[in-house]
Amino acid sequence: MAVKEFALPDLGEGLTESELVAWKVAVGDTVQLNQIIAEVETAKALVELPAPYDGRVSRLFVEPGVTVAVGEPLVAFEVDADEPAGEAPAPAPAAPAADAPEPTLVGYGARPESGARPARRARPGLVSDRGESGGAITAPAAVAAAPVASATALAERPRATPPVRKFARELGVDLASVTGTGDRGLITRGDVQSFAGGGHTEPEPVPQQAAGSRETRIPVRGVRKATAEAMVRSAFGAPQATVFLTVDATATMELSARLKARPEFADAKPGLLAIVAKALLLAVRRTPEVNSRWDDAAQEIVQAGYVHLGIAAATPRGLLVPVIRDADARSLGELAAAIRGLAETARAGRTAPADLSGGTITITNVGVFGVDAGTPILTPGEAAILAVGAVRRQPWEHEGGIALRDVLTLALSFDHRIVDGEQASRFLADIGRILRDPASVLAMV
Repeated sequence: MAVKEFALPDLGEGLTESELVAWKVAVGDTVQLNQIIAEVETAKALVELPAPYDGRVSRLFVEPGVTVAVGEPLVAFEVDADEPAGEAPAPAPAAPAADAPEPTLVGYGARPESGARPARRARPGLVSDRGESGGAITAPAAVAAAPVASATALAERPRATPPVRKFARELGVDLASVTGTGDRGLITRGDVQSFAGGGHTEPEPVPQQAAGSRETRIPVRGVRKATAEAMVRSAFGAPQATVFLTVDATATMELSARLKARPEFADAKPGLLAIVAKALLLAVRRTPEVNSRWDDAAQEIVQAGYVHLGIAAATPRGLLVPVIRDADARSLGELAAAIRGLAETARAGRTAPADLSGGTITITNVGVFGVDAGTPILTPGEAAILAVGAVRRQPWEHEGGIALRDVLTLALSFDHRIVDGEQASRFLADIGRILRDPASVLAMV
């Protein structure tokens, strides 16, 4: 029998770490190739990890709740040394360069047969071992049970995220000289700043709730951390303005009811959001500036010839914005079905990281919470975001009199570097015109 370790793979989209949410196996379990063995949470999604081998689980390196960097070991398997261990056959590729990354399930991780995998930075005086439940535990020990680390492992690259490395380069700080106070020795921005200022870093105390306290401290991580960083980057990285329009959408609500009753829409059941999305896609054709992005490095405005539509979704894990690719090429029924499936997948925490990026314009439906309007913050890299308010039955001017009508408010935030007020207003007015009178589409296409 041979022992093979499986490291956290690169899950794509520039993600450098993930939090282990749950193990689906325990030490001693026999697993098959592609059997789900764990769930990890990235800054964007909950991801299931499949087993890379047929074999028996011999060690779990990480406990649930611990954040792991890409390339760090998660689990070890005992596999048949004389068999391919159930690995899927693959054609023999050309010999890769010695330092080339090797695919491991999703993206790239450590080379499975290489001794050059990133070694974990051990905490002084602690040694990892297995607990009775099969999870990894840490306990003080004078002598480590694991083999002594090699000189290569001891000389490993200091652990830090790409933004921290960039910050260190800007300050002229050698990360090898910095003591990391983050999780398992991760070097933080504060560590670099303190070192550059001539100070020394101390581990930050773990927040605790004092007896009788009426405050609860919640660690900022995962989706909440990613959302916070994105919103700060967006709010302070682009000059944003918002325009509002209140619309009599009675005709749209009646259209939605009729469509839902038709057999061809039995599965899709297009509601208000799907019709608003279709109206937005039609309006983009007349005002393509809203479907653009600002390239600061090239000092260019990049106008997309397609629409990757983001739909903001409130989930138990926080705000996610999954993307419908080439939404402008879809029919109303296809669009409604995509929105329904996208929302269900997001709420279940199963959205793939790749489906949470690359959007060109976004819709957020605040009306589902009973809110009339707001000033949404742009998704980073996009020029516009449309907020749809609640539909309210209220008195409204209609055909020269006053009648009860279905009224809603639309709010469009836009990047004023790319979109002028005139363009934003025209775009919003086009959407409003379609919602007021869906037949007006005939005059726009």
